[in-house]
Formats: sequence, C-alpha cells, structure tokens
Amino acid sequence: MKCQIVSIGDELLLGDTVNTNASWLGQVLAEHGVEVTQVHMISDNGLMIKQTLRRAMRESDLVITTGGLGPTHDDITKKTVAELFDVEMTIHEPTLKFIKKIFKQRNIPFSKSNYYQAEVPENCEVLFNKQGTAPGLWFEESDSRLAVLPGIPHEMKGLIETEVLPKIDALTDGITRRFAFHIKMAGVGESTLSDEIIGSLHDFLSDDLTVAYLPSPQANTLRINVQAKSEQEAMDKTRELKKYIYARADDMIIGEGKDMTLSEATGNILRENKLNISVAESCTGGLLANTITDTPGSSDYMMGGIVAYANSIKTEQLKVSEKDLKEYGAVSKQVALQMARGVATVMNSDIGVSTTGIAGPGGGTDEKPVGTVWIGFWSTNHHFALHIQLTKDRNINKQRTVAITLEMVRRIASGVETMPYGLKPHFA
Repeated sequence: MKCQIVSIGDELLLGDTVNTNASWLGQVLAEHGVEVTQVHMISDNGLMIKQTLRRAMRESDLVITTGGLGPTHDDITKKTVAELFDVEMTIHEPTLKFIKKIFKQRNIPFSKSNYYQAEVPENCEVLFNKQGTAPGLWFEESDSRLAVLPGIPHEMKGLIETEVLPKIDALTDGITRRFAFHIKMAGVGESTLSDEIIGSLHDFLSDDLTVAYLPSPQANTLRINVQAKSEQEAMDKTRELKKYIYARADDMIIGEGKDMTLSEATGNILRENKLNISVAESCTGGLLANTITDTPGSSDYMMGGIVAYANSIKTEQLKVSEKDLKEYGAVSKQVALQMARGVATVMNSDIGVSTTGIAGPGGGTDEKPVGTVWIGFWSTNHHFALHIQLTKDRNINKQRTVAITLEMVRRIASGVETMPYGLKPHFA
C-alpha cells in the first residue's frame, strides 16, 4: 500500500511549528505495511490543497492530510475538500452534541465558529474525535482513500490509532508487510555497540530482514525490520537474530519496544527490587527529577529531590562540608559524594544520587573545563562518584548527565558491575 502525507499550514512553512506529525506517521504507517512515498508541506491555500490532493490520490492508495480543521478563518481544509469532491456540507449531529458537552463542562461560551466545527462533507465517513472538537474525515474515491485529520498531534495520533489503523489493517490483512522490533540499549556509544559489542550481523540479514541503529541521548535503538505476512511469522524470522544480540549485549539492553525509555527501565528495576530513590541536582537543575517522574507510576519509587544550585543550599539542606566546597569546589568528587548521601538521608531513601558540573557555555577553567560533571551515588552498599567530560552545549550536557545517571542507577539495581561508557567509579 502506497501513501502520501499532506501537511497543511502556513505555520509549518514559516517555521513557527515543527512538523512532527509527518515523522510520526511515517514510522507508524511503515509498521502497518504502508509505504510512505512522499510528504508534502503546503500552505493554507485552497487551490494548492486541491491540486496536491488530486495528484496524490491519483498516485497513491492512501492519502493522509493533517491540519486546517480548526474553527478560525484560516482553517479551510474541510471546505476545500468538499469543493474538490463537489459535495455540500452537512452537520454531524453526534459531533455537535459532543462539542456542546465539552464547552458546557469547561464553562466556555458556545459560538458560531464552534457550531461549524461539526460541519462535514456529505460524502465522508466521520472519524469521531474524542480528544478535541474537530472530527476526522474518511473518503473512498475510485481506487484511493483519503483521511483528513486535525493537525494537533495528540488528536491526530488518537484518530490514527483508533480509527485509521483498523481500516489499514483490514486492507493489508494477509499480504506481506513490514514489521519492526526495537531493542533499546543504554550506556554505550553507537559505534562501539555496532563495531565491538554486537559486531557483524551479515549472516542473519537478507532482503527480508534488515537492521538499523538509531542513536538518541538516552538510549540507542537497534531496529529490526522484517517482511512477513503475520506478526508470528515475523517473530519466527527474527528469533535467532534477537538471541544473538542478547548474548552479545545483555547487560546494556534496557528493554524492547519503540516507546521504551531509560527512565521507565530504571523505574521498573527499582520497583522490582523494592527500592526507592531521591535526587540532589545542581547542573541538571531539576531535569533528572522531571525525567524520572515523566514515567507513570514513578511514585512507587521516587521519593523526591532537591535542586541545590547555590552552595548555601548544598551546605544547609544536604550537609555538604563548607571546608570541602572551598578546598575542592562545588564541581568535585567530594561534593558529589556528600550531595548523594545528604539527599538520601534527608529523604530517607534507599538510594541517593547527585549531579554537579559546569553545564556551560561559560564558567569553565583550565582545570575544570565546560562539560566537567561529577555524578554521585549512595546506598548502604555503594558510595562512589563518576567523573564525565561532556561538550560545550548546555542542553546536551544536561541531557547526557541525566541519561548516564539513570543508567548508572539501573545497572547498580540490576547487579551489573560495569558502569555506563566504561566509566570508573571514584569511591568515597
């Protein structure tokens, strides 16, 4: 099945909004046997929308549009599609009733423009939007299908998952399609993982079975792509390959699944071992606590945190020695160790971790250049710090510090002896 995506909106072309919808759609559609051949990004212009849709529908089995379904004057996609098919607009009563209910619950006045949100072309199948006020639209014309969806990401994703994918799966049932399996690995660089840990996979690969490495700040993903007629057949085809990968990289594997995160993997290990954690942050400024608590259910193991940016907070809240602060500086092994132990004591937690460093772009010295970071760890069985040297980019330094800290915790809680990236512990 061939598909083209049409992203509509002046804000996309002006750079006010990043087109994340198209990349997400490309990934999801590929996993359901749909090959995306083109992505169009066009303005809110009726003639351009019509021309693009006519051509895309001639060339493809499926066309998906996002954007232009809102209540304002520049949202013209619905009206333009009706003109394209030369049909009238009609009110979809269930949608109108739903919109009125939402506005009443939120105590918002219901206006004329909101009423027109429930208008749809008379030749469409309405895709009920439970996430917002703009319904999705489904058309079947000749040998092509057109899905017209809102541009708001969570609304678009909801309609794809609940309404569009079941239609696609019915159309692709029984034919060979692409399946993808994602294995997530942390604490190792992409090139090291490929060249030294896993090595050549040539004996496993074929036209129907390929592998790609996808790096990210928290974890590298090894994506296995396989052509098969069913998920079971795909699993059978990849079984030996996955067995080999696990044998080579077991300690670094945090889990499987496209949406698996390092935070979730670390939290799962803490929960399984009935451990809780607290964090003391300086250079990460609360990002570590935020990342941990982004995972639903993190209250099972996350006790709390202290953002000890000023030295006075380090001494008063975490009982860091003023003498050590003066002698070694805030960015040091001694301070990281004391911060980790201090927060565990204050929070009465099983594990305490700390981050202190020079995030940049300024503040570095010859002795401690920008990107110098110390990460502290404390539990009743372990008390050490890791020293890392990162980049001159502030955001990258904060993200990588968080990732290394989480992977450090995951490995300790899992009983893995090696540290992320081969780092050596500096003990108290």
